[in-house]
Amino acid sequence: MRYNPATMPKRKNKPRRHARPKRRRKAAPGGKLPKDAVTQIVLLRAREGQETLLEAELRALVGHSRKEEGCLTFDLHRSADTPGSFLLHEIWANREAHTEHTHTPHFLRWNARKDALLISRDGTFWKQIV
Repeated sequence: MRYNPATMPKRKNKPRRHARPKRRRKAAPGGKLPKDAVTQIVLLRAREGQETLLEAELRALVGHSRKEEGCLTFDLHRSADTPGSFLLHEIWANREAHTEHTHTPHFLRWNARKDALLISRDGTFWKQIV
């Protein structure tokens, strides 16, 4: 039997998938960051009795910050050893992205409330070597 395209049943075409929108680049675990990326580590200690409220405020900040264009990573950690101590691990595409972050409504809200919740805050910027 020879192949004859006119007698073969027609194949249904699968619907085409729409192109997915571009997502911002995330930092790959253990991978190399973009050249201009900066990491910020922020250590926070809650005032006595403010631990729960501080954590709630930080969770809100994290949720909004992760949606920002230049945010590659924004993670919140609680100390395993010191109650009321938290660490923010942030990675930004560049220093300008972090500066833009400090002008957002959610950051301004956090900035206005933080002094009543904290006894200390220490933030430092870092650049990845390897």
